[in-house]
Amino acid sequence: MSRQGPELTSPSNPRIKQVVRLRTCAVRMETGLMIVEGYRECRRALDNGYRPESIFFCEELYLRHENEPALVEDCAARGAELFPCSKAAFLKMAYRDRPDGLLMVGPHVSRRLEDLEVPPNALVIVTEAIEKPGNLGTILRSADAAHAAAVIVCDRTTDIHNPNVVRASTGTLFSVPVAEASSEEALAWLRARGFRILAATPHAEKLHFEADLTGSVALAVGAEQYGLTSKWMDAADMRVRIPMLGVADSLNVSAATTILVYEAVRQRIAAGIERAPGFEPWHGEGAHDH
Repeated sequence: MSRQGPELTSPSNPRIKQVVRLRTCAVRMETGLMIVEGYRECRRALDNGYRPESIFFCEELYLRHENEPALVEDCAARGAELFPCSKAAFLKMAYRDRPDGLLMVGPHVSRRLEDLEVPPNALVIVTEAIEKPGNLGTILRSADAAHAAAVIVCDRTTDIHNPNVVRASTGTLFSVPVAEASSEEALAWLRARGFRILAATPHAEKLHFEADLTGSVALAVGAEQYGLTSKWMDAADMRVRIPMLGVADSLNVSAATTILVYEAVRQRIAAGIERAPGFEPWHGEGAHDH
């Protein structure tokens, strides 16, 4: 049963300040809470079963005024406390460049390795010590697009519940199972389940499209500056590199991950493991008949 709180009009309101504090990793860890801002991110969270504790909303900032009220009602139906806000109060909490008047607060979504359930021929992405929230969020977005069974975040240097991870993932943090673990724990978990481990490194001889990426495969990527540590390089069944034909010797880690996962997608569609969705032409605004 949801509760309608009073309208929050002052940026110095204690509830507003409490939400602002959730931008800090230590506070998120202490409280077990996170921020989800924006219609798309909130909608994807709710569509994947997320249950926020509260939602803060500002009708003055709504972009469409069609979808937002229904989203607030969905939060209410899940027992969230509702807090209408003035524009000034909402802008104090917002971290987006162009806030759209919707911000949820709720529990963390990461899970333990032992709680992950993966199907046969699963594709798993492993990240080791990824530093930038934008990169981690983009990797989650690519994982969702490639129908990866899970993302395992090892030896983290970025909190996956950072608001900028949520934003960069466009809400796919809620659609892809994510577990946090040490590298040793992740390696033991993968070995126990028969995964072949692929390590991405610019020093490998084999190109990424020469490796067999069907079956149960874990794609491991490391920090941009240093790459994967010896833990993963030594444990890898395959080492591959992405061909670099220009003067740059490496790619952004999220771009490299996307290339790797889509080669896996290509091979899996060709092998009949995955099915490519049908093409549906767009007939919306700006489309032309020929």
